[in-house]
Amino acid sequence: MNRRIFLQQSSLLGGSLVMFNDLPAKAAWLADKPINIGMIGCGDRGKGVLSVIKSLPELFKIRSYCDVLDFRLEETNNFLKDDKIRKFKSHESMLEDKELDAVFIAVPLSEHFVIAKDAIEAGKHVYVEKTMTYSIEEAKQLVAIADKYPKQTVQVGYQYRYSPLYFKVKDMIGSGFLGKVTQVDCRWDRNGTWRRSVPNPQLERQINWRMYKEFSGGLAAELLSHQIDFINWAFDTHPDEVYGTGGIDVYPDGRETCDNIQVMFRYKKAGMIGNFGATCGNARDGYLFKIKGTKGTVSLLTNTGLFYPEKEVRSELDTVDGVSGATKIVWNKDGGTPILDEPTKDGTWYALQEFYKAVKTNSLPSSNVRRGASAAICVAMANNAIYNDRPEYWKEDYDI
Repeated sequence: MNRRIFLQQSSLLGGSLVMFNDLPAKAAWLADKPINIGMIGCGDRGKGVLSVIKSLPELFKIRSYCDVLDFRLEETNNFLKDDKIRKFKSHESMLEDKELDAVFIAVPLSEHFVIAKDAIEAGKHVYVEKTMTYSIEEAKQLVAIADKYPKQTVQVGYQYRYSPLYFKVKDMIGSGFLGKVTQVDCRWDRNGTWRRSVPNPQLERQINWRMYKEFSGGLAAELLSHQIDFINWAFDTHPDEVYGTGGIDVYPDGRETCDNIQVMFRYKKAGMIGNFGATCGNARDGYLFKIKGTKGTVSLLTNTGLFYPEKEVRSELDTVDGVSGATKIVWNKDGGTPILDEPTKDGTWYALQEFYKAVKTNSLPSSNVRRGASAAICVAMANNAIYNDRPEYWKEDYDI
C-alpha cells in the first residue's frame, strides 16, 4: 500500500454500480418509455419513495397507489396532486391492471411475502422494502417463486448500500485494503418512543405495527437489517452462530417488540464477529458502522465515510512519493481521511436507477431476491435468539 494507490482508489466509484446520469443518452434501454409503477403501502416510507420517483420522470410514471387505510389514500392523493393516478384499497385489484409494469411494496413486514408473491405471479416487477420477508420459510419460498419468473426483477430496498460510498467500501474490503477484518461494530440508536399518532384507537395495530410481533421484526428488521445485509454482501458471507438479548426497557407502553436489543453474529468461515445493537433510549451514537481490519478501519454514516489507517499503514501513506507526486493526504483531528470527496445522495435515488436498469435489461440487481433472503434469514435468527433466549445456528437449507 502507498499514497499513490490509496489516492487513486479513493477517487474511483465502485465499479459494480452504473449511474443513470453517467450513461450515454443513446443507450437503447434508456430510449424506451418510462416504467409504469404502482405503490402498495402509502405510509411515510411509501410516500418517501414516491417523492424520489417523482424526481425521475424519465424513468418512472406513477400509474396507481394502494392502501387499506382511507386517510393514507387521501394523504397520497394530496401529495401527488394528480387525479389521473388510480387509487386502490386492494392490491389484488391493482395487479389486474395490464398496463402496470412494476410495483413497490412498502407495507407492514408481515404482508411483504403475500403481496410480493401475488405481484410476481401477476407478471409484475417487484421492489419490496426491507426486510424482504417476515420469516425464514417465507424467504425460501419467495426465492423459489422468483426463480420461476426469471424475466421479472425482484429487488429489495436496502437503499443505503446502493450509494457509491458503500460500493467503494465493498471494493476496499475485497481488495484487502483493510487487511484481515475481524470485528464489525454497528448501532442504530434513537431517543424516542417510535410510536405514531393514531387518529382512531381501532387503528392502533395497523399504524403502530412495528411494535407488535404479529406484524413486525422490530429494531432488528427495521434498522439493523441494513448493516446486516451489507456485511453479508460485502464479504459474501453469512453468520454461522447468532446470539441475542433484548427487552422492553425504555417504553413499557403495551408494545411487544423490544426497544433495546444487542445481537452478536459469529462468522466462522470469515473469522469475524459482528456486533449489532439498537436502543430507543439514547441517540448519542445514532447510526454507527465500523469495519475493523488489521490495516485500518472504515467508519460509515449513511452518506459519508472515513478511513482510519493503523499506525504502520499511516506511516506508509505519509511517505513522500517523489515518483508520482501524489497530493498529500489530509487527515482529520482523529486521524481519518474521507473515502469519497463529498457526501452521496439519498440512497433511494441510486437504488431506483438500479431497479430501472434491471427491469429494462433483465439484469440482476445488487440487492436481489437471494441477497434479500439471506438478510431476512439473519434477522429472523436474531429475533429468535432474542425472544427465545438461546443461540441460533445457520442451517444448510438457508444456503439459497
